[in-house]
Amino acid sequence: MNTPVYFISDIHLKLSLDKDEKERRSKLYRLFDKILDTGGTCIFVGDLFDFYFEYPNIIPSSYFDFFDKAKMLREKGISLYFFAGNHDYWVGDHIKNHVMDKVYLNDDQIEVNGKKFYLTHGDGLLSWDHGYRLLKRVIRSKTFIWLFRWLHPTIGYRIARIISRSGEYNNHKEDFNEDVRIELQQIAKKHFENGFDYMITGHYHLGEMFLINEGKLAVLGDWFHRPSYAIFDGEDLELRLWENDV
Repeated sequence: MNTPVYFISDIHLKLSLDKDEKERRSKLYRLFDKILDTGGTCIFVGDLFDFYFEYPNIIPSSYFDFFDKAKMLREKGISLYFFAGNHDYWVGDHIKNHVMDKVYLNDDQIEVNGKKFYLTHGDGLLSWDHGYRLLKRVIRSKTFIWLFRWLHPTIGYRIARIISRSGEYNNHKEDFNEDVRIELQQIAKKHFENGFDYMITGHYHLGEMFLINEGKLAVLGDWFHRPSYAIFDGEDLELRLWENDV
């Protein structure tokens, strides 16, 4: 895997291309331009799309500009990896075979320059997420996917627009965020004790880095309020706010 390695999460590309959405995407595509300049690898750590369910032979037109950018990156030698999130788990052949170099449907690990990374989108990770973990098993089951595919795409995507509230609120209450920070650090500590150097997660929209003993935990931010990304230059991992870069 070529360095530098960029880690991005919770972009939530919307189905509606209004003015705000176009401005958000312009920020992301400026980061893509930077990646083209530096070379390397780009890893999307879940929720790249606000909703993605792939029907046979049907691709949402609002994502075409992203697909074009992804094609350009790959043609220039940038490898693209995708970890499915809770908004876009239902990828199919188009994403797997034409957009990304590799798709991960579950947590996984990679090794770059001798450094071990534990990568997870993070949904259902917290100990108190009992209800969500049950829901996650249902909506990712083959039966659910088969049944949902019988819905007309217009109906399926209309349901997604109604349910999604991505970007409407800046963050959770601070006491909730603090509970999340504590538990994620406990989880990361166990991975570091098992030989990992870094843990990277999305989902919680914090945009924060934690040094835990000799390891680093990166909790990536979203691309609504404070766009951020993590970058591994081959030696160390750093979290950057994109607004500071531009």
